[in-house]
Amino acid sequence: MTSRLNRLAVAFVATALATLGVTVANPSPASAAMTICYNTSQAGIYAGTANQAASIWNNATSNLTLTANCGSNLRIYQITGGGSYAVRTSLGNGRVYIDTQQAQQYSPLRIMTHEIGHILGLPDNYNGNCALLMSGGSAGTSCTNPYPSTTEANRVTNLFAGTRSTERAGSEIFRDSWPAALTTVG
Repeated sequence: MTSRLNRLAVAFVATALATLGVTVANPSPASAAMTICYNTSQAGIYAGTANQAASIWNNATSNLTLTANCGSNLRIYQITGGGSYAVRTSLGNGRVYIDTQQAQQYSPLRIMTHEIGHILGLPDNYNGNCALLMSGGSAGTSCTNPYPSTTEANRVTNLFAGTRSTERAGSEIFRDSWPAALTTVG
């Protein structure tokens, strides 16, 4: 329990420092966590949202640390139009695109955490269940839950524990998690 609290405290401090622009190479070396460096230089107004989503994943998993602006395993972009999506080039590496138009309809934090979930190895699950992060937009615009379920978090923990044999190699694009933005007619 104490080590979990220490890890949570370290993740909080690392996120706070990253928000202030201070880089921490590996905030928790004793935990043997894999560090994924994410870059928010192109995230625009969603840089803070990326930091919140990273903190959520850091707290949900036991062997993974997402750290801001220490490298570019994961690049986060703000875009307008075309939908939010992720492009995973390999497990823990890729790009996340957050569409400003969709973020006006859906929770930006849920979108960000969901899309990072793809980079961490999770597929979409279009079942409409708001309790499942990877249900994406199928849960509707009223769903604001940005937290992975225990099953989703455990899957990511297992993927980063070296049990990646079932993970497909190569680039994978995750689109259509979020229905197209509503347009005004007339």
